[in-house]
Amino acid sequence: MEEAVRADGGQPGQATEGSGRKVCWILKVSRSSYWYRPKDKTSWEQALLKRVIELSDKHPRYGYRRITALLRQEGWNVGKRRIQSMRRSLGLRVPPTKRKMVRRGYSTGLPVKAEHKGHVWTWDFICDGTTRGGALRMLTILDEYTRECHVLRADRAIKSGDVLEWMGKAIQEHGAPAYLRSDNGSEFIAKAVQGWLSEKAIKTIYIHPGSPWQWSSSDIEPPKEGPKGEARAESKQLRGELPWTPPR
Repeated sequence: MEEAVRADGGQPGQATEGSGRKVCWILKVSRSSYWYRPKDKTSWEQALLKRVIELSDKHPRYGYRRITALLRQEGWNVGKRRIQSMRRSLGLRVPPTKRKMVRRGYSTGLPVKAEHKGHVWTWDFICDGTTRGGALRMLTILDEYTRECHVLRADRAIKSGDVLEWMGKAIQEHGAPAYLRSDNGSEFIAKAVQGWLSEKAIKTIYIHPGSPWQWSSSDIEPPKEGPKGEARAESKQLRGELPWTPPR
């Protein structure tokens, strides 16, 4: 930039209008941006800046929206975007809250493909609602190889104890599977459930969160959504039926 100034006969650090025009042409910079000089803050802006710093120190977890609300309560006529820009220039941005780690179950068996009847079972929940707004949950347990549904239990609420009860009934009727595949729902990763399955010598396979294609590895039918896809396909026959919440 100094060379461009000297080419017009000026001294370094003393750019003339002609030299500035040439510099802007070389650097592809707008002349209004080149000649811009920031204005000194007014007394009102300095007082606002001081108050923003004080409120930010007093409420370190408050963002620019809440700081703006406090300023307006005190009588300051300011917008939230101005406070946001001011806080950013001061480095007062509130760090985002760390995302909560998703609780996952501990798999005691490696992912396997169902090779025969009773080899791999899968269980899951389907959530729906009645026409009156009541909650409806369905527990599904099926054999991945034969696609036979061993349990299809619907109720307003199903807890881990209910899950073990119906799993026990299915085992009594069909025998215990070697592996049990499920997602990381709280009912399936509960310590009581994992301990009960360990006593029955049933190995658990928990799919990764957000990976529904891991539900089934059987070659009989392409894996879609595990037991949910099976139950939804069967529920197409009930489209004319409306589930109602029974009166209490």
